[in-house]
Amino acid sequence: MAFGKRPATSAQLTPPAAPTPKPAPAAEVKPKPTPKKPAVPEPVPVKGAPKPPSAGSKPVRVQTPEAKPEPVRKVNQQSDQYYATKMTIFNALIDTIDLSQLAQLDAESAREEIRDIVVEIISIKNVVMSISEQEQLLDDICNDVLGYGPLEPLLARDDIADIMVNGADTTYIEVNGKIERTNIRFRDNAQLMNICQRIVSQVGRRVDDSSPICDARLLDGSRVNVIAPPLAIDGPTLTIRKFKKDKLRLQDLVNFGSISEPGAEILRIIGHSRCNVLISGGTGSGKTTLLNCLTGFIDPTERVITCEDSAELQLQQPHVVRLETRPPNIEGSGEITMRDLVKNCLRMRPERIIVGEVRGPEAFDLLQAMNTGHDGSMGTLHANSPREALSRVESMITMGGFSLPAKTIREMIVGSIDVVVQASRLRDGSRRIMNITEVMGLEGETIVLQDVLKYEIEGEDEDGRVSGTHRGTGVGRPRFWERASYYNMERDLAAALDELGA
Repeated sequence: MAFGKRPATSAQLTPPAAPTPKPAPAAEVKPKPTPKKPAVPEPVPVKGAPKPPSAGSKPVRVQTPEAKPEPVRKVNQQSDQYYATKMTIFNALIDTIDLSQLAQLDAESAREEIRDIVVEIISIKNVVMSISEQEQLLDDICNDVLGYGPLEPLLARDDIADIMVNGADTTYIEVNGKIERTNIRFRDNAQLMNICQRIVSQVGRRVDDSSPICDARLLDGSRVNVIAPPLAIDGPTLTIRKFKKDKLRLQDLVNFGSISEPGAEILRIIGHSRCNVLISGGTGSGKTTLLNCLTGFIDPTERVITCEDSAELQLQQPHVVRLETRPPNIEGSGEITMRDLVKNCLRMRPERIIVGEVRGPEAFDLLQAMNTGHDGSMGTLHANSPREALSRVESMITMGGFSLPAKTIREMIVGSIDVVVQASRLRDGSRRIMNITEVMGLEGETIVLQDVLKYEIEGEDEDGRVSGTHRGTGVGRPRFWERASYYNMERDLAAALDELGA
């Protein structure tokens, strides 16, 4: 199938040869006179100082730390000449192909048509390259036209957790908890901006000078954040939080060492017995992954409604309603906030409400939902400890304009939240569940907490990996024992606590 214009002739497409620069003449170097050494006074001995080396001893070399160059993960090892050739062929392809007709084809047919035309352009231009380089060039150009350009090989890898693009020439990835720089680069900031617009337009959003900040998602649920110039000084900044293709289960977290077997059993009982759970943790600590795992224990017959800024939860139940916030349009109207979604949930006959991230006044509506018959609701928020998590909930309600006494808000928190699960990312990049903490009650104006399980760091191994153990805290019967008993799980809970040594 041919599209409109055909490739130009070899004479038309061959760029003029660049002139060869002349070498600069070598500068004449005059020898410098040897300066005279100044007289060095005899050192004064200091009590307790090390003795100077004797004449016959070997000199001691003092090693000073040197700045090591940043390691670069070579995803592809193409040269500048490769990128120059690719740009020339890509421009010729755009001049040749009819994009309106290309849009009528399916993805595979469009890719084959692009490959045929690129091969013809390569032969006309007499470009000399190996078979592997030509295949790489064909894939790259197809990705530029139909996909996400240089991001495609990174998106195809399942071991990458985050992709961070800081302008056209700088791309980082996170693998196994460690951030590495790659040599992936874009043609220029304009190409990067086009790819960002292609991503956000798929979910009905936009990013430009008037709206330079945008949250979106890929088709597989991966979370995307874009911040464009003039806010991003060095070019568009794109951050993608990738999710594994296979949905993780709680047993996978046990295999990773994030939680022990009896700790996972306690989480399973908490999920089955419809406890209201708040998952707390820092950025990249695995809150969303843990929330996905806990929702796996929801009964398939229950109606679950999720509220998120960008839909990324991967619930495994059949009866799930997914809601997503909406930013304002170009006139500044039409915004749907998280609080709007949570309030509307109460009119949709939910049995459980799952909030992707609590970050504002919707905390008040979530607590009301938890306290009015929607047991088993869950949410996540950013905090460094269970007590900080509850303090953040209180501050969110206060900043939302609710003029309630502090004691009243804390009574709501105690009556609504049963368990706080704390997740953390350790210094070696690993992720651990640090605490399973239950909310006991209120003494005066202080919320009383009790740890059921705690992760104790014991040290590091030779490879720098943090080692530790999940231990019980000596709790005989946690507060949610009655819930577990109602669902006939008290024996399982007792066995898990015994194994932890509680």
